[in-house]
Amino acid sequence: MIAYKEVKSILNKHKKRDSWFLDDYSLNPYEGCGFNCTYCYVHGSKYGENLAEKIVIKKDAAAILDKQLANRAKKKEFGFIAVGSATDAYMQVEAEVDLTKELLQVILKHRFPVFISTKSELIKRDIDLLKQIDVNAILPEDLKQSPGRGVIISFSFSTLDEKLARQIEPGAPNPQKRLETLKICSDNGFLCGVNAMPLLPYISDTEEEIEKIVAAAKQYGANYILIAGLTLFGNDERDNKQLVFRFLRNNYPDLLEKYEKMYGSAYYSSWQYQQELKKRGDALCERYKIKNSIR
Repeated sequence: MIAYKEVKSILNKHKKRDSWFLDDYSLNPYEGCGFNCTYCYVHGSKYGENLAEKIVIKKDAAAILDKQLANRAKKKEFGFIAVGSATDAYMQVEAEVDLTKELLQVILKHRFPVFISTKSELIKRDIDLLKQIDVNAILPEDLKQSPGRGVIISFSFSTLDEKLARQIEPGAPNPQKRLETLKICSDNGFLCGVNAMPLLPYISDTEEEIEKIVAAAKQYGANYILIAGLTLFGNDERDNKQLVFRFLRNNYPDLLEKYEKMYGSAYYSSWQYQQELKKRGDALCERYKIKNSIR
């Protein structure tokens, strides 16, 4: 089901720059997402109700963005825009309506840099447009040397196992297709990387599984890899915590107790777990000679 929604604003200004993705702004062309990933934190939020069943297209989004960016550009408030932060900007509906493409054309007009995180092959359609943004974007002074690029493209993976991916990312292109699209973008000269997130505890966060992702990222031309664990929100049946627990009951019942102990009433895994995951990821990045951050 596709619906249309009137909005007054499409560009969100952050209180401070995101330290991982370097974005000062974000925008989402759509609400809902056809990839319907089980672990997605948007499940249960006002944007995630019936996440895959109802895709909302924001009316007049390009015209609204044009006005907002004109105002920001006039004040010289240039910064990276994360395109598709709460939903994938290149999900299935984009092939029909071209809304993300329209927004990128507006971004090019006002010379803002972009950060795009996606699982989709459709980004290949916009390679020429993204090349124009890459060379014409005006960067904040402190980002002119590093990353020094107007476009950053990240491809998201929680696993390279195709069977597991079909279970937890049922609407998304399979991991191999994402790797091949990463290679195409890298070969076209873009600053590209991998978001290995969220990794599932005891499933895709093992030393062996992380190494597979790091090795593949290097092989397919990634400049960097960002590694992070799973965040679980909420107790409503629509929330990602309950969806992940349901997945575990059906497929990994022996892990339920471990997850309950790990998360309890918290959203995040323990600080110790996060530090251990970072330590293992950093060591693998060093071994494979790939950066563990964009800058």
